[in-house]
Parts: sequence; C-alpha cells; structure tokens
Amino acid sequence: MMIDDAGGLVFRPPSEARSFILRVTIGCSHNMCTFCAMYKDSVYRVRSLEEIDGIIERGAAAMPFIRRIFLADGDALVLPTDSLLHILKKCYDTFPNITRIGAYATPADLNRKSPEDLKRLHEAGLGILYLGIESGDDTVLKHVKKGTTAALTIQAGKKALDAGMKLSTMILLGLGGQERTVEHALHTAEVVSAINPTMLSALSLIIPKNVPLYQDVQQGTFTPLTARGFLKELDMILRHTTMIKPCIFRSNHVSNLLPIGGTLPMDKEAMLSSLEAYIPREDDTTPLLNDNGNF
Repeated sequence: MMIDDAGGLVFRPPSEARSFILRVTIGCSHNMCTFCAMYKDSVYRVRSLEEIDGIIERGAAAMPFIRRIFLADGDALVLPTDSLLHILKKCYDTFPNITRIGAYATPADLNRKSPEDLKRLHEAGLGILYLGIESGDDTVLKHVKKGTTAALTIQAGKKALDAGMKLSTMILLGLGGQERTVEHALHTAEVVSAINPTMLSALSLIIPKNVPLYQDVQQGTFTPLTARGFLKELDMILRHTTMIKPCIFRSNHVSNLLPIGGTLPMDKEAMLSSLEAYIPREDDTTPLLNDNGNF
C-alpha cells in the first residue's frame, strides 16, 4: 500500500505485503550488484524530511487502519540516525494503529551505525530489518560486486540482533554458479550460522538480460546451476548450518523449485529428508529458466 508519485518500481519483502510502503529513499545507494535489476532504472536520492512527513500525513488520512509500515527503497538505514528517529516518531504519532516498522538494511548501513544508534532506533519502534546476505563466500561477493565481505556481514547481522531487532535474512542459491557452488554453499552456511538470524529465506538466482551477470553467462565465465544443482546446493547449505537459537527457515519464494520450511535446528533433518526425495538424478543437466527464457 503506497501513496507516492516518485515513479519507478517499488520492492518490499513478501511479509510486508499489507504494509504501507514509505519510500524514504528512491533507489539504492549501492546499486552495483551484478545480479540485481531492482533499482537499475532509478536515480538514487534521499528524500527530505518535509517530503516524507507529507507522505506520512496523506497516508494516515487515506488509510488510518494501517498497522505496519515498511521503509523503502533499497537501504533506508543509509539515512542519518536522527533523520530515521524523526521518521519513526512521525509514523507512530500519525498512524493510530501502528504495531511495527521495518526496513531493508545492507551490511554497510548497519556497520556505519553505532550499537547505541541501533538501540535507539529499536526503542523508537524499528522492529525488524531485512538483510540480503546473498553469499558467505568472499570470492562470490567480490565477483558480484556486493560491496561487503563475509566478516562484515556477520558483524552487521549481530549488531542488529544485539540491538533487539528481529533480523530476516536472504541467501541466493546459485550465486556462485557451477564454478563455486561448493564454496558458496559451505561459506554461506558458516555466515548464517554465525549470525543465527530470526528468519532465513533461500531464493534461487534468476539472471535477466539487463544485469551485468548475464554477460558473464554469455561469455562463458559464469555457468548457471542445473535444476539438480539448485537442490543440491540448498541441501548442502542446510546440512552445514549450526544454529543454536531457533531460526525460521523458508524456501517458498516463487523462484524456488521446491518449497520447504521449518525451524532450525529442530526441523533440520525433516527438511533434508523432504529435499532429498526431490533431488533429480545425477545426469539431469536442465538449467533453471524463467518464463522469458532468461537464466
């Protein structure tokens, strides 16, 4: 739900489907990931507090029943802490029924904030952050220009949790291609285990023609996983996780071949058993394609 005339595509996590989408920035401040097309057509800018206040007021007048707000676009936490505190207070003061506010965050955003700043944001009502881990393998992260490392991602995730926030994380199956599927899987399992987020979602890599990674495919420097490869990679990641605290896991995104879910570590063996039953035979070399024929 959104009242906005800024244009461009708007993205939000599936769990924020009923939320009021408040775009405090337009686009993504990093916007260099070679696999991501989300904000490639957006010109990045930070909105003024006056502009944001106006959107909040119009939104509350039109939809006073809203209970959740999601701060968009790609990395709302790039804003100064005082600006975010102003926005959080304005939302809670203006929408009468708000119970939670969430936002995307990058490792860089979180690591720029002090632990005290993150605690202040949580106390002001920022209840959940969505962090794209994508991969725990430094070689993969460098190749796709994610702008972070495994160590920095772990540091960022722990800072969010230590501040009292819920942390929903995403990993991207296939991001290492066939060339680094094992390293991608094992190191990703290490990173998510070290963070032990509140929630973990696995998505499958789809490579549209308008992202730089597509050129790597065409040039033969990146080989997409086969259908079996995606399932084996998911199996490897789950098998090597070592969660201590409960973590809700889902692989039910539309990009995924097989929807499975449960709570780690308690449901780990059950999920692995379900996964193994659907892993295709060894000679299956079918690549994962979307409806447009893209990888």
